[in-house]
Amino acid sequence: MTGTGTFGSRLERKIAQYGPLCVGIDPHAYLLSQWGLPHTAAGAREFSLRVLDAATDQVAAIKPQVAFYERFGAAGYSVVEELFVEARQRDVIVIADVKRGDVGTSVDAYADAWLTPGSPLEADAMTLSAFQGFDSLAGPLNHVVNNGKGLFILAATSNPEARVIQTARVIGEEDEQRVSVSAHLLEKVDGWNASHSTGAAGSVGVVLGATLRLSDYGIDIFRTREPSLPVLAPGFGHQGAQLTEARAIFGNLLPSTLISESRSVLSSGLEGIVDAVRQRSDQVRREVVGTP
Repeated sequence: MTGTGTFGSRLERKIAQYGPLCVGIDPHAYLLSQWGLPHTAAGAREFSLRVLDAATDQVAAIKPQVAFYERFGAAGYSVVEELFVEARQRDVIVIADVKRGDVGTSVDAYADAWLTPGSPLEADAMTLSAFQGFDSLAGPLNHVVNNGKGLFILAATSNPEARVIQTARVIGEEDEQRVSVSAHLLEKVDGWNASHSTGAAGSVGVVLGATLRLSDYGIDIFRTREPSLPVLAPGFGHQGAQLTEARAIFGNLLPSTLISESRSVLSSGLEGIVDAVRQRSDQVRREVVGTP
């Protein structure tokens, strides 16, 4: 969607250029009201384009949460299409937060919708659930290889009700060592990148919540990885994780970690969103990257 090369290489360049902030675009009903906008597709459109204006040339990526547009039916999807076209024209990386997951032709169709070049819903990357097994994602992975797209697989999410499943132990395929579901998925993603990436930056990443103690999930944050493992990290800002804790949370994964925030900047309102995104991006660069 933006530029040429693999998704991993494009993301790496954007992080180097603007820092690792990823702004979520989530037109909650209460935020639309706070912004003085109607709870309609038209309100979501105005909200979304204003956030895109603020994020352009300021952040590594944007992450629209598609559920907030689906509420408005076809009109909501029209807003998504327009938002993605605008982002493409501005060379802004778009991660479609759709959390799709299925098997066979169904998951293939999801990937075709969100990752096919020229599709009305074309994004640079999408979020996926691998509950039906990492190997069920063959179709989306083909888009990574053939179309330069990216994926972020849910591995350790910050919602507390997920812990019982994500810390459950599975028997590894190559030995009898039991690992957590989260660690298993991370290892599968890491192995796929090692087999398919042509440079130092992987194009398939994982979602790891910043409010978690990842060691409880069996995840080794200090393992050196080549190519890099992209991480989408919600939990900063509104959910309480502190930027100063980012290195302790993500260890050697930090250089390829996107700091994902939505409500913490979106709550600034219609008149304050530009300053809020710029100031937060500057703060993330100072406190996470260590650049002035």
